Amino acid sequence: MPADESRIQEAARFLIEAHRERQPFGPIPERTRPRSIEEAYATQEAFQKLRAETHGAIAGCKIAATTQVMQQMLGVHEPLAGALFARTTHQSPATVRGSDYARLGVECEIAVRLGADLPARRSPYSREEVGAAVAAVMPAFELVDDRHADYAQLAAQLFSLIADNVWNAGIVLGVPVTDWRNLDLAAAHGTMRINDAVVGEGHGRDVMGHPLEALTWLVNMLAKRGKSLPQGTVITTGSVITTKFVRPGDRVHLSVDGLDEISLRVE
Repeated sequence: MPADESRIQEAARFLIEAHRERQPFGPIPERTRPRSIEEAYATQEAFQKLRAETHGAIAGCKIAATTQVMQQMLGVHEPLAGALFARTTHQSPATVRGSDYARLGVECEIAVRLGADLPARRSPYSREEVGAAVAAVMPAFELVDDRHADYAQLAAQLFSLIADNVWNAGIVLGVPVTDWRNLDLAAAHGTMRINDAVVGEGHGRDVMGHPLEALTWLVNMLAKRGKSLPQGTVITTGSVITTKFVRPGDRVHLSVDGLDEISLRVE
């Protein structure tokens, strides 16, 4: 096994053990820490393969840090990508156990499902081409587990954050809307409530100007790495509201203009 591949595999095993033992999030040890964004995503892929043994097959993609508020929260200046897993994909209304997470956060997103393949290619995709491949749009909660991260240190831990699958811990999906082209996704207003109190609001335009811009970024980022997105893939486009951390007993709701409301109960 080449030296770089050996380090990548060791870093992935470190992440698996850190999650198993509920260790606080921190940088991967220096000896195996990714040294470039390319190595960070390679480590993420190795981690995902190990994670799939307990979380099921990869069922989709997440895009993180697509809004200014989330970039400020994470201390980053560009979007990040990760994977969603089959066994942690839920349909609204959903119930999860707070004890299954070190610290459970909820993010509010507009998600899409592809109705056509978007294969890797040399020339970049346009937003129009990507939009033509979208079969349905739906509201979504992304569940994240930051394992009590120190946000003041995240900017210096970017490669470790990417390798850790950008903290994805699940997803809750709403009813898919197939006639979504009649909706103004940029203007769509989203409201998040926890226990009937409004805790955040945002618009689809907060996501890089339009949620499809985030999707286009992902497609082209993956294509540069020779990776395709197949028909049926579900993708979250980024939270329009900063992450809200929840506890057992909380009930969370998200309403987005033109889409059904979704709900989550933490027990």
